[in-house]
Amino acid sequence: MSRIQFFELHEQSWLPSAIRDAVTDTLQFGFNLSKAYAPVIPLLNSALHDTGRQTVVDLCSGGGGPWLDLARRLQERVPALRIWLTDKYPNRGAVRNVQARDEEHIVVYETAVDAMDVPKGLRGFRTMFTSFHHFSPEAGRAILQNAVDAGEGMGIFEVTRRSLSSIPLILGWVLLLVGCTPWIRPFRWSRLFWTFLIPVIPAVLLFDGMVSCLRTYRPEELRQILSGVVGNDYCWEIGESSSGKVPIVYLIGYPKSVATAIV
Repeated sequence: MSRIQFFELHEQSWLPSAIRDAVTDTLQFGFNLSKAYAPVIPLLNSALHDTGRQTVVDLCSGGGGPWLDLARRLQERVPALRIWLTDKYPNRGAVRNVQARDEEHIVVYETAVDAMDVPKGLRGFRTMFTSFHHFSPEAGRAILQNAVDAGEGMGIFEVTRRSLSSIPLILGWVLLLVGCTPWIRPFRWSRLFWTFLIPVIPAVLLFDGMVSCLRTYRPEELRQILSGVVGNDYCWEIGESSSGKVPIVYLIGYPKSVATAIV
């Protein structure tokens, strides 16, 4: 199945913010309920150890992504862990709710952040969860190049998968999230309205979920993107974690000088 560079509804600037925020709230709830990214904890822990970093700058965080669960798991190994949640279209209500549940480790970056042009003062190991596929190969290369130019480590993780077998999984995922809607926080009557009375949110979740699968990069495609990044003084690892229920494609990189210093 060939990759397509299509669009997802919730990433469009014209989509009402109330709908976008409801979608990212729902995704954040789903990621933490399913603990979908728990299998990458050893990879993240190793990357933070190898770079000597205790600060994470999460890009394209949406409603907080999987960080509520990941922060709890990582802080056992990284006690001084601090996670900055950033996004180009910040869902401030959702990420503040995540921060309120772990104020010691999670911090909201209030200003909009472009993953291709991260503010120089925002330092830390960069991560992207279920978001790199939103970008074209050229834009994805710019994201990696920006990290290299800043001398920061980078970790990209994608739980979506480009295959026909993913489509029924997406349908089941959406039905599960719809059933859990009354328990999603922060509670909003508007979310119930746009889910059950006029099912806009389920429609966006289903459409974007299927498009996400069709846009997801495979490991060999990530290598092609990486081949255009200037700067050979980086250690890069691309692979697929199969320790969980669903394989997770990942790309991790950091300066060789850091690895050498640690060795």
